[in-house]
Amino acid sequence: TVFSKDSCYLPPLRYPATCTFKGGLESERQQYIIHGGKTPNNELSDKMYVMSVVCKNNKKVTFRCTEKDLVGDVPEARYGHSIDVVYSRGKSVGVVFGGRSYIPSAQRITEKWNTVADCLPHIFLVDFEFGCSTSYILPELQDGLSFHVSIARNDTIYILGGHSLANNIRPANLYRIRVDLPLGSPAVNCTVLPGGISVSSAILTQTSNDEFVVVGGYQLENQKRMVCNIISFEDNKIEIREMETPDWTPDIKHSKIWFGSNMGNGTIFLGIPGDNKQAVSETYYFYMLKCAEDDMNEDQKTFTNSQTSTEDPGDSTPFEDSEEFCFSAEANSFNGDDEFDTYNEDDEEDESVTGYWITCCSTCDVDINTWVPFYSTELNKPAMIYCSHGDGHWVHAQCMDLAERTLIQLSEGSNKYYCNEHVKIARALQTPKQVLPLKRPPLKSL
Repeated sequence: TVFSKDSCYLPPLRYPATCTFKGGLESERQQYIIHGGKTPNNELSDKMYVMSVVCKNNKKVTFRCTEKDLVGDVPEARYGHSIDVVYSRGKSVGVVFGGRSYIPSAQRITEKWNTVADCLPHIFLVDFEFGCSTSYILPELQDGLSFHVSIARNDTIYILGGHSLANNIRPANLYRIRVDLPLGSPAVNCTVLPGGISVSSAILTQTSNDEFVVVGGYQLENQKRMVCNIISFEDNKIEIREMETPDWTPDIKHSKIWFGSNMGNGTIFLGIPGDNKQAVSETYYFYMLKCAEDDMNEDQKTFTNSQTSTEDPGDSTPFEDSEEFCFSAEANSFNGDDEFDTYNEDDEEDESVTGYWITCCSTCDVDINTWVPFYSTELNKPAMIYCSHGDGHWVHAQCMDLAERTLIQLSEGSNKYYCNEHVKIARALQTPKQVLPLKRPPLKSL
């Protein structure tokens, strides 16, 4: 996949909230909404990005990413929260809830710089068309839960499980939040339902129109929840019951952490760290769990291991609470047999000028085939910075000879930056400071 030339910069975020969005019930084109998350500089983002597919063929998919400016009660920068879309009376709105944020700036001393706290248990309604955000306080919501499970159905969202950092508990709560969108102000109400489960960082997959499956997660600190649950809806009633436990492999049973994502069509993608005793310390093992019933045989309904592992894995390193889960699309949405054009060699773009792999200056040597990380904040893409000259353009920080300290300072501040090519032009356009004339004492005559 690649990004179109008119896309904004999308940093590699960790723990963002993601969801799919259709402009209305009658719309067929999907967009992806990305909000919040941790940046490579370990800061939190309050930005909202909208991604959409602009072109796809048999060889690649091209996305367009734009940043959505919000006004009103803007949710503070956070991670581990949820964002969903509800539809009511022919209209739609996004719902943001929960998560964690850094403690206030005045309290962020060196020893507590990365200390986080629960966000306030407010419900934010976000209008994606106009960028308006409004917060609501509901008495039933007492904790700003993070890494919870959220399910959106028409005008209702169900909040299940989650972790309360203040109390260090995973309450077995189940909330039903209903949003009504009349011509005037929206109406939001919350109902506490019985039958919740205690879990955080679980993965949710949909197996049918009225049935979902909750897989994985944690029930205690560093203790995985091996039980899976089926969530069924019928006549606006929700039922949660345990399903038959999958045949977990010994590697999964012994590992302290796991992570993964919903792949669509009732399939879960799981990963665990490899044995620390191996020569390659960054080895990971990946599995697929098929939760939906179809024409597969019994052997395919269990896990498929991507590589051979050992029976005696070493101790896994504890981590905060979760690994990030990515948004996904149905597997058949990229098969090329739809309204998009099929592959044509003449349609190919030069990837050297697309996205991260641009030629930012005459001496730029950043190449997708030879590039290696230069800054500690880089993951798998080069760090970029925005030059404010003219209509603006992106340049690579490494090509501009920026020190890492300078790069971090520029990413945190709001000052304009000009690349090496345009910095002299920018200086020439600045109004010179007024210089007072020098006062010279009169010469004494002899």
